[in-house]
Amino acid sequence: MKNSREVIHPAWLRVTHWINALAVLVLVTSGWKIYNATAFLGFAFPKESTLGGWLGGALLWHFAAMWVLFINGTAYLVLNGVTKRLATKFLPLSLKALIADIAAALKGSLAHADPRQYNTVQRLAYLFVMLDSVLLVLSGLVLWKSVQFPLLRTLVGGYESARLVHFAAMSGLVLFVVVHLVMVMLVPRTLLTMVRGR
Repeated sequence: MKNSREVIHPAWLRVTHWINALAVLVLVTSGWKIYNATAFLGFAFPKESTLGGWLGGALLWHFAAMWVLFINGTAYLVLNGVTKRLATKFLPLSLKALIADIAAALKGSLAHADPRQYNTVQRLAYLFVMLDSVLLVLSGLVLWKSVQFPLLRTLVGGYESARLVHFAAMSGLVLFVVVHLVMVMLVPRTLLTMVRGR
């Protein structure tokens, strides 16, 4: 029997997780309002799902949350590295284990018995969202200060390409959040450990 008092998620992880979650919510909903100003992909998000009221308000929310995500996300990544959590929780990845876990997930038998251990699908998903968030910040810098970051603008293929990259990265993040919330509903004790740490 596992010790119910054992800390699964340390306080720094829980705090940065919830701050990141709030920042992402603000960024996505204000970003949808900003996107709607041009709707360059030919569709618009429902007004009720956006934040900011008007383009200027959405930009203010977006830039404020951008700094929160940048500072808090950097702290999250640094602390994961310094505490060696990144290496012990998310690595190594194995193609064989990934295939086995995907097969188990499709059968509805993917193990979640021990909240201290991530299966390979979870490891890959968390690594994806870390890298995706970095891509969001970098492509966002090009959209915000294109002239000041010419090398970055060139690396993403120019300003118009940066818009597509930013939108694709946002879509990937939203997909992750949706799957993440579904998994939390299926295994509710994971929410308790992210609130209480135990």
